Amino acid sequence: MKIVTLIENLVQQTNYVAEHGLSLYIETGGHRLLFDTGLSGKFIDNAVKMGIDLAQVDAVVISHGHYDHAGGLNAFFEINAKAKVYAQKSAFLPKFSRGFKYIGNETNAEVLAKRLIELNEVTEIVPGVYLFPQTKLFDRTDTNFKDFYFQEGDTKRPDEFDDEQFLVLKKNSEINILTACSHRGITNVCATAVEYFKLPVGMILGGFHIKDCPESQYQFMIEYLKRLAPKYIGVSHCTGVDKFARMMNDCSAKVFYNQTGNEINLK
Repeated sequence: MKIVTLIENLVQQTNYVAEHGLSLYIETGGHRLLFDTGLSGKFIDNAVKMGIDLAQVDAVVISHGHYDHAGGLNAFFEINAKAKVYAQKSAFLPKFSRGFKYIGNETNAEVLAKRLIELNEVTEIVPGVYLFPQTKLFDRTDTNFKDFYFQEGDTKRPDEFDDEQFLVLKKNSEINILTACSHRGITNVCATAVEYFKLPVGMILGGFHIKDCPESQYQFMIEYLKRLAPKYIGVSHCTGVDKFARMMNDCSAKVFYNQTGNEINLK
């Protein structure tokens, strides 16, 4: 199994570009998947430079409906005529932050309707790759809902991210968790996966949305991760560089920053 970060907030390799967003490419057993599409089509430009042909991607998983995760979907449709799109329909409702700033996406509804697959239970979408369409709220201490809203009809409602999805890659009797923003909390994401598989965690990879979180939430997360004892934690996107630096000291796992161009091989 190979995971390549096509785009992320940061980049050190000068031949690639970065943007506020996230897109991961997964290759396993002849299957090719995308987990999110970043803010724009820039992830496609990076993929070309990496020698990855996104026209051959079989499926796209959209973690949630914010512009920095689904904003590149239309650009992807222009180069790929076959990939299924695994997402919740509610991900394409109008989304807002602080009540007024629009942070949704403008996905081509006609193309999406032909490709959309909405799941309501854990599903192995290709061998060894499991899609979790819901995250249980074991503890609301670690959640990131403040100032987020969605619009249904003429009414704006507080968003608790029922549309948020994550992936689990199962390999050698352990699980590897891929998350995008963890609005429902990285501890809840991990607990949902562990409850389902009852296996140890090899790696957690993605955004934790703790950049501006309260200290109490950060400490709650750290104590949970110490008990969980994953081998590796790869942080991205909305985790925040300052929190990454703290996590390197506070976690027993090996913590790394998963920036644009990074490649991980699960053996």
